[in-house]
Amino acid sequence: MSEMVEIKVPDIGDFDEVEIIEVLVAVGDVVAVEDSLITVETDKATMEIPSSHSGTVKEVKVKVGDTVSKGDLVVVLESSAATDVKEQAPAATPAETAKEEAPKPAAESAKAPTPTAVAEAPKPTPSPAPEVEYKPSPTANINPDRFKSAHASPALRKFARELGVDLTKVNGTGRNSRIVKEDIQSFVKQVMETGGRSNAAGGTALGVEPMPEIDFSKFGEVETKPLSKINKLTGKFLHRNWVTIPHVTQFDEADITSLEAFRKQSNKDYEKEGVKFTLLSFIMKAMAAGLKKYPRFNSSLDASGENLIMKNYFHIGIAVDTPDGLVVPVVRDVDKKSIVDISIELREISIKAREKKLMPSDMQGGCMSISSLGGIGGTKFTPIVNAPEVAIMGVSKAEIKPVWNGSEFEPKLMCPLSLSYDHRVVDGAEGARFITYIGHLLADARRLLL
Repeated sequence: MSEMVEIKVPDIGDFDEVEIIEVLVAVGDVVAVEDSLITVETDKATMEIPSSHSGTVKEVKVKVGDTVSKGDLVVVLESSAATDVKEQAPAATPAETAKEEAPKPAAESAKAPTPTAVAEAPKPTPSPAPEVEYKPSPTANINPDRFKSAHASPALRKFARELGVDLTKVNGTGRNSRIVKEDIQSFVKQVMETGGRSNAAGGTALGVEPMPEIDFSKFGEVETKPLSKINKLTGKFLHRNWVTIPHVTQFDEADITSLEAFRKQSNKDYEKEGVKFTLLSFIMKAMAAGLKKYPRFNSSLDASGENLIMKNYFHIGIAVDTPDGLVVPVVRDVDKKSIVDISIELREISIKAREKKLMPSDMQGGCMSISSLGGIGGTKFTPIVNAPEVAIMGVSKAEIKPVWNGSEFEPKLMCPLSLSYDHRVVDGAEGARFITYIGHLLADARRLLL
């Protein structure tokens, strides 16, 4: 016997809303359990929402561009397999429905309401706070229509009006770039410190002149291509991190001559098991040891900027280049895993990243990140700290160099390392010790076992 089943958005992690970028089914399509219905995009990744039932699509309740949250209706299926249901309770039979809807004696109705009555009773909905007509302060130059559309709650818009803050110039740091109270307070503080000057991006108040608008078509043929959502969000985060974190970058080189020989031999030894070792696996293991030895690198500043939150776990983020932009999945508990385990997991998360199958939880909780460009080229670079982390390690292409051993020059395979860190948390001496220690561990793979 067939039945109509509503397929809703499951738990999508720490996101209030996600945007639909692709609808994968249409009315009349036959889907199986776990078949993908839609593709949604979060701050830094895309994911596909699967079906919990099999059946024929009767209605599609969403379209590209819609935003959805947990529990929102996606499609309606005509399903003939009741066993497909994973979490929903079985539908009530017609007899049970008629029984529940039958009128009850007055005396009985005076008793506590039945569960069905409670479920069906209309729930009072709180009236939204009235949107007070915006009256900007005499010194503010604000577009009222854009102000009302700012990604902030009515209470925060009221708070901003009282302070004369143009919300269209405030960068939101909440979920999905939503503006929170601290963002408004930070904006006011910056304006007071800089005399009200602001830059083109609006909200950082750096006193920088805005970028000029140029008609490039005057000089030749042009083509406009929109940035992907990941590109735009990554740009915002990197811009925020660059202008708010006092960066220092320490450079060094690690002698990986013996490590490279060991890595190549290990690849031969594990070839039948399908395990492929990369230099990155060893650097991750060395970094976990470095975080233990120098715990300030394994910390984050709290919201006030006055306290350090010290972490007792060791999760490493890995920057992965994808066609849609940069994502940073996290490998957890690196200190507890072998090089074999790390190599296998690295391969798996890289595939997931490029196939847009990373979940939000896959990119959260990192202690420190690594950006490796060794497979592409370059001698060194200055990576931007991935806040709320306080440091990031850049890895460039290794090359053979002559190294003086005290009596003669020897050919050594040297790997350039670039360590960027938040100077509010880590001073220069500590940064130099950390990167030197990483090089010390990589110079002899046996030290990673100690």
